[in-house]
Amino acid sequence: MIITEYMENGSLDAFLRKNDGRFTVIQLVGILRGIASGMKYLSDMSYVHRDLAARNILVNSNLVCKVSDFGMSRVLEDDPEAAYTTRGGKIPIRWTAPEAIAYRKFTSASDVWSYGVVMWEVMSYGERPYWDMSNQDVIKAIDEGYRLPPPMDCPVALHQLMLDCWQRERADRPKFGQIVNMLDKLIRNPNTLKRTGGETAVRPSTTLLEPGSPEAASSSVGTVEDWLQAIGMEKYRDNFTAAGYTSPEAVVHMTQDCCRPSQKGSFSPRL
Repeated sequence: MIITEYMENGSLDAFLRKNDGRFTVIQLVGILRGIASGMKYLSDMSYVHRDLAARNILVNSNLVCKVSDFGMSRVLEDDPEAAYTTRGGKIPIRWTAPEAIAYRKFTSASDVWSYGVVMWEVMSYGERPYWDMSNQDVIKAIDEGYRLPPPMDCPVALHQLMLDCWQRERADRPKFGQIVNMLDKLIRNPNTLKRTGGETAVRPSTTLLEPGSPEAASSSVGTVEDWLQAIGMEKYRDNFTAAGYTSPEAVVHMTQDCCRPSQKGSFSPRL
């Protein structure tokens, strides 16, 4: 048996889902700072966690978060898609760095990758990373350069920190001490948290494109309808369909010359 501190609010993933949308950005950053501080403590002592995820974070009544390690077996039993079985055991694919999946190379740097996914979980209030993509699709997507888009209303600075944690080369990822310092700066300067990307956390299409290309901008949206909804223009769905714009790839290549107001004053794509 093991005796641990009583944490009134239980595991972080369930707590976030129960309280969707109820916290300020500063409160969420405070949660992230606590987790990073705990991981800094472990990494400074040369411990590698290997299963850092919101399910393994405990929350007390004051929103103080502490790192634990008891949830994986429960989640794997309840959700067979949560892990990928190898000869070396089960790996929680959605939270695991590429080198740990491919070569079972677990280090503090692979924990940093996992921390980036925890950040995404916190800012999306416990949404499932990579949605309903299969394990193999997640592995393939990551290998081709895909990274999770910012959750709704996520500050740009926080999503950039996530992307830093998801650098392909582990040496390029920040250390936990650096992450704590970055979060401290954001907390001291809350204005830096006001700028958001204005993007919603919509799932990627099955075709994953090279990051940075014009097509990649639309690849995070599965359908034209999803894209229109994401930018608040869902009422023009029939206009796009009638004009033949039925795929995100077709929309990407639209220009200002392709579009004009219709005679009734509503938007209408021009072929």
